[in-house]
Order: sequence, then C-alpha cells, then structure tokens
Amino acid sequence: MKKIMRKSAVPLYVAAAVWILYGLLFPLYKVMHFVLVAGASLVAYFIANALCPPMEEEVPEEPVHTGNEELDKMIADGKKAISEMKRLDDNIEDETISAQIRRLEQISGKIFALVEEHPEKLPQVRKFMNYYLPTTLKLLNAYDRMSAQAVTGENISGTMERVENMMETIVKAFEKQLDGLFGAEAMDISTDITVLENMMAREGLVEDDFHKVSGEKDEDEQDTSGTVRLEL
Repeated sequence: MKKIMRKSAVPLYVAAAVWILYGLLFPLYKVMHFVLVAGASLVAYFIANALCPPMEEEVPEEPVHTGNEELDKMIADGKKAISEMKRLDDNIEDETISAQIRRLEQISGKIFALVEEHPEKLPQVRKFMNYYLPTTLKLLNAYDRMSAQAVTGENISGTMERVENMMETIVKAFEKQLDGLFGAEAMDISTDITVLENMMAREGLVEDDFHKVSGEKDEDEQDTSGTVRLEL
C-alpha cells in the first residue's frame, strides 16, 4: 500500500451549488449577473477548500514486473514485510522492541533495494527471504498478540521474554546479511587497490616503503663493512 494525497470534491460541489441557487433566485440574462455568480462561486470554492483540506489515502501499489519472476516475488514480498514491520512498530508499546523493529525495517529496505538493483545477488538472499524474514515476522506477530492480552501468565511472559532476548541476535543477523551482499565488491575493490598501489610504486609516483627499507638496510650494511675494514 502507498499513501497519496487526494483532494476533496466538496469545494467543486459547493461552487456548482452557488450557480444553481443563484439561477433559481436571480436572473441570469446580463453579463453582470454572470460576473457576480462567478465571483460568488469562487469565494465559496476557496472557503470550502479551506474547510476540507486534502486527505491522505492508502491505495494498492501496482505490482512490479521486471521480467525476472523470482525478483518480482522478492520485491512484492519485501514490500509486504516492510508494511508489516511498520504495523508492528505502531502496535507494540515496548520502545526497545519498537526500536529494534525499525532497525530491521531499515536494514531490510537496504537489502531489497540492493538486490533489486543487482538481481545477480538473488541467490544470496534466498534463505533470508524464505526463512529468516518470515520467521522473524512470525515471532514479532506472536509478541504483538501476547502483549495485547495484558496478562502475566507463565506462557505469555516466558514467550515474550524469549522474543525480547532474541531480537538483538536477529538484528545482528540482518546486518550480517546486508554486509555479506558486499563481499564480492569488497574483494574487487581490495584487488584494485593492491594493483593500483603496485603500479604507482613501479612508476615512482609514490614512495615504496618496502624498497625504501631494503635500500636503507643495504646502505647500513655497506657502512658497517667499510668500518670493519678500516679497523682491521
């Protein structure tokens, strides 16, 4: 679901009603009459518009079609998961859990956006999408239902406590999932940096610490050798 701002139709109806009432009560056969009723309808329109501001409305989002069925499903499931996290955040009163849910929402959004941009990473998030994400939402939904009971029974309190203790681990797992998606890129960048450093050193564009240290050692050895000969 996405939210849009929809203007109220009431101001238009009010403006039209002014024309009808004026036509019933006064003659409309001179230019001045039309000018008066037009002015009156505009005033009525602006007053009604001020009293009836645009309203926020939720409308279903159009499904995304990328040509990749698995990617389309991930995008659709991702949007549902984000929407469910927002609902749980609003429902659950415990601020610690709510903050952790918002963190999961933020990380999940980045995962979905990254995979949507790079579909070749889909295999890396299959287990995340098929197990970790839905199981996490299942746990949070159970926590939401139990916290709404206002009962401190053994089953309810014990289950809620286990979910609370698990949330920090879940957050770290989501963070690790996001970090793992950058593994290949990090390796490529590391390789590029190494190659760039070697090329610049060979061209003499930067100081080569290895050769500099080796050169200093060679000079020290020569000086020591010369000193020994003089003493002999």
